[in-house]
Amino acid sequence: MKNIVLFGPPGAGKGTQAEILKEKYQLKHISTGDVFRFNIKNKTQLGLLAKSYMDKGDLVPDNVTIDMLEAEVEKNPEAKGFIFDGFPRTNAQAKALDELMDSKDSQINAMVALEVDDEVLVERLLKRGKTSGRADDADESIIRNRITEYYNKTAILKDYYSAQNKYFGVDGVGSIEDITERLSAVINEL
Repeated sequence: MKNIVLFGPPGAGKGTQAEILKEKYQLKHISTGDVFRFNIKNKTQLGLLAKSYMDKGDLVPDNVTIDMLEAEVEKNPEAKGFIFDGFPRTNAQAKALDELMDSKDSQINAMVALEVDDEVLVERLLKRGKTSGRADDADESIIRNRITEYYNKTAILKDYYSAQNKYFGVDGVGSIEDITERLSAVINEL
């Protein structure tokens, strides 16, 4: 079983690459954002609990997020592995994810981070903002703030996975095919 944490700043191409990699390696893609939206839309017990925090402007506690992810993992007992997208975001979440995978007699094999220069990210997101209608992709100052937040909050995860020899940085600039090839070279070695 191959379990990968796919990381990268906003605009790095995580969503695009996750779709390709899930097909190529027959992995289940678990996007934290999608899991939250599904649980809230379907008014599951966990979704209602998460919404109660979000409605107050509070962060959803790690244990609620982990419970949602565990439910997703358990829905897919035949999976050949998982691509975790948008999670973990803190050391506590990374440890909780390790414990979840241990309970399934598995482990996270790698954190693969798409590395892209900030100016390229800004350009990509502004371009996406013109076609997606997403307000957070249309304002350069908001984009730069999101990128800064990513680096401030996720640098510790690079250290966490590096300490386990599981961190792999991959150049996220070039054609979609070139980037997929670089990611595949890492995944094939796992």
